[in-house]
Amino acid sequence: MDKRKVTAALGCMVASLAIAMGIAACSTTANRTASDARPSVAGATQDLPPAPANWTTAQDHQNMMDQLGITELRPGPSGNEKDPNAANYDEAKANPFPKLPDALRMENGRKVTSAKQWWEKRRPEIVELFEREVLGRVPQNVPAVHWSVVETSDAKVGPRTVHARHLIGKVDNSAYPAIEVNIDLVLVTPEDTAIPAPVMIMFGGGRMPGAPAPAGRPGFTPPAPRPGADPPATEQLIEAGWGYAYLNPNSVQADNGAGLTKGIIGLTNKGRPRKPDDWGALRAWGWGASRALDYLETDPTVDAKRVGIEGVSRYGKAALVTMAFDQRFAVVLIGSSGEGGAKPHRRNFGEAVENLTGSGEYHWMAGNFLKYGAAKASFGSRNAGDIPVDSNELLALCAPRATFISYGVPEQGDAKWLDHQGSFMAAIAAQPVFRLLGVKDMGRSDDYMKEQMPPVNQGLLDGRLAWRQHDGGHTDAPNWKYFIPWANRELWSGKDRKS
Repeated sequence: MDKRKVTAALGCMVASLAIAMGIAACSTTANRTASDARPSVAGATQDLPPAPANWTTAQDHQNMMDQLGITELRPGPSGNEKDPNAANYDEAKANPFPKLPDALRMENGRKVTSAKQWWEKRRPEIVELFEREVLGRVPQNVPAVHWSVVETSDAKVGPRTVHARHLIGKVDNSAYPAIEVNIDLVLVTPEDTAIPAPVMIMFGGGRMPGAPAPAGRPGFTPPAPRPGADPPATEQLIEAGWGYAYLNPNSVQADNGAGLTKGIIGLTNKGRPRKPDDWGALRAWGWGASRALDYLETDPTVDAKRVGIEGVSRYGKAALVTMAFDQRFAVVLIGSSGEGGAKPHRRNFGEAVENLTGSGEYHWMAGNFLKYGAAKASFGSRNAGDIPVDSNELLALCAPRATFISYGVPEQGDAKWLDHQGSFMAAIAAQPVFRLLGVKDMGRSDDYMKEQMPPVNQGLLDGRLAWRQHDGGHTDAPNWKYFIPWANRELWSGKDRKS
């Protein structure tokens, strides 16, 4: 027999024996993945870490399903009311799980009756459940951020002179150089003030004052502001003696499942996929806001005890999550946040848990959250009623700090999908925690099944927990002129503020 054939036959026999004994056989060069390859220098193999997994969203989503033993997820409803699987908008069918978890009842069934019990026992229980089952844990090994100012300018915002700086927060990637994370932040503070300014950090892209707007599509002209429209939030803030900051969330973590092996999540995991209780994008964006606050605490022009966070839509969710987990933030404006934000998971109205567990949105959440959209799995099936916490408890984690919930109206584009009434129910259910901690609530009863939203443009702004539905669309712009004086009142608690 040819010696080469004998050698090959022996190799196959050895490999078969190894597989039968449960021993992993060495793969050939042709079967190695790109991430297993090591470049050689002068004939030597370097011990370099693997490249980040370059997966698609579908691959990452399937990997998490496999980790959890899920074989089938229920599809989420459609936002198109003409589709066969259209979302429910009938209030009579909206509450299949009408009882929200009680934020003031501990896991052992005992009622929380004091602030001490809340801070020492109940609040940590709620945080643990959100981290494990819903939003994920920020790992212990997240590297440090080193901030540097890359551009400064003195400019005008409205009639006032401001000092602006563009900052980059470079995340230490020495433990895994294959991924770089550079947090993009623009900070603007009024120059003509005698005291440090409170600052609102706003999720979303922004530019230095006076910088040209980015080029749009060919032939596209941005719409002009409608007659009588309020000045931009930035002008209102500066006029009121506040500063503002734009935080680009995508510079922290991409807004898709394919990016989970990159960004700050990928950096801490060294390019590998998430585990089921690892953080999702909402926590990552909140982490980025906290690192921006770290910088603001070093800036003498900023009143770091009075820094707020704001966002709309998915960034409204992120603003709520940021406020809930980082108690240094003093105030939040939660704009049109919907499912995963102020809307209860237990409500069958508009967007559902199954939308958050699908491949389009799962990256916002912990991997474990997929369990609650499972139709078939090794553990059976679960639904929204099995989630151990809900949005009223996320709002409760913000107490006793100033919390303003903002929505628009469906007629102008703030879709029914967001479940305005459900979000109001969650705010009502959060009231007892605000009162327990010594601050005023919205002034309604705690019966969230009966309380209805106030009329449009009639806010509930007398307490530390506030609600206002404006007559605009998917934006919080019409509420800034109400938010700023409300925040001034709540953050200074009746003390004079001189600027």
